Amino acid sequence: MAASLIYRALDADPTYYYKHVDVRVDNGVADLSGYVWGPEAIYRARQIAGSVPGVSTVVTSDLELERAGRGNGRSR
Repeated sequence: MAASLIYRALDADPTYYYKHVDVRVDNGVADLSGYVWGPEAIYRARQIAGSVPGVSTVVTSDLELERAGRGNGRSR
């Protein structure tokens, strides 16, 4: 349930594009993986995920920067 709320919140963000971010939530820990195009997008994704009810911790160690705008094959 929390993962779908995070997906919706990320999709609703007017500034950053999160279509290549995967979300898993286990016992209140939201784990974001995939890629974004700038460090600011990572900080914003952490903020968005952390504001979702039921999320106590956000992990982004597998959320990568893709500066060339080309993906590594991962998507939702």
